[in-house]
Amino acid sequence: MNEKSDQLNRYLAQFDSLAIAFSGGVDSAFLLKAAHDVLGSRVLAVTVHAPVFPSREADEARAFCDTYGIRQIVCTVDPFTIEGFACNPRNRCYLCKHAMMRAILAAAEQQHIDCVAEGSNMDDQGDYRPGRQAVAELGICSPLLEARLSKAEIRELSKQMGLATWEKPSYACLASRFVYGEPITEERLAMVEQAEQLLLQLGFHQMRVRIHGKLARIEVMPQEFERLMQEEVREQVIARFRSYGFSYVAMDLAGYRTGSMNEV
Repeated sequence: MNEKSDQLNRYLAQFDSLAIAFSGGVDSAFLLKAAHDVLGSRVLAVTVHAPVFPSREADEARAFCDTYGIRQIVCTVDPFTIEGFACNPRNRCYLCKHAMMRAILAAAEQQHIDCVAEGSNMDDQGDYRPGRQAVAELGICSPLLEARLSKAEIRELSKQMGLATWEKPSYACLASRFVYGEPITEERLAMVEQAEQLLLQLGFHQMRVRIHGKLARIEVMPQEFERLMQEEVREQVIARFRSYGFSYVAMDLAGYRTGSMNEV
């Protein structure tokens, strides 16, 4: 693993300056800190503000940059101006990622930075990820892939570096909670954000709230099933979810897993 870390540092050292697409998640936080350690002030964090990302993620990204003295800029992207996005086709992630990466490229160019990097790792090679196509088309580099780092290795290296993000739950944009073909609206994105925020506040670590019409399908880790079904917790979840706009609340017996919307 240390050999991979050294390989990553050698890869990063080739850049005169570098902008990192920084969401505040485990992977981009590790990449940003590693790049800053190698390149110092020649690194820029670029964070996208959009309704598909929870507001807490933006707050955590800002706090991370403040902690380590990393220069950050925020650019706003309205996904509802992207043709086809709201209809939620199977290539939705490609459409959205392409627009967001173009905005990051434009922001980097304004700051006279030629190269942009993002935080995909070896585990992102599987499943259905059309957003990877947009990254490739736009010439965005993926240093963690170049170093062949897995998610588990990134967490371990983050822990060694003392990054608070090392044990942060994996996350994905809120649009990934919708069944393909089911329209995405700002109101329904807000429903999902509020529902997931409640579960976080109740102490659930790795979870998702998938939306199917007016039904919320909760995914938590199997070891947390019993806790979710405790009467006090269950009643609070049902009441609050209904106040957010859901008519039905269900627990997925398969538990949390990535890409569950791709299973069918």
